[in-house]
Amino acid sequence: MPNYVVLEVVLDERFVGKGSKNLPELEVIINEQCAKGYRLHTITTANGGSKGLSLGGRLMVTLVFESI
Repeated sequence: MPNYVVLEVVLDERFVGKGSKNLPELEVIINEQCAKGYRLHTITTANGGSKGLSLGGRLMVTLVFESI
């Protein structure tokens, strides 16, 4: 029976259209779980709210890891 770990990460997007500066943060989280014997099963994102037209908002990322 597989075991799962579910993590939710809130990423802060500073400026719209500038690209994510948060990819290294996600990479660290994914690699930490892989080192513990899990593989990424599912990743989903949802808008966590906006700070206005010129500023980015929060991005909610849900990561589901499955034991191998």
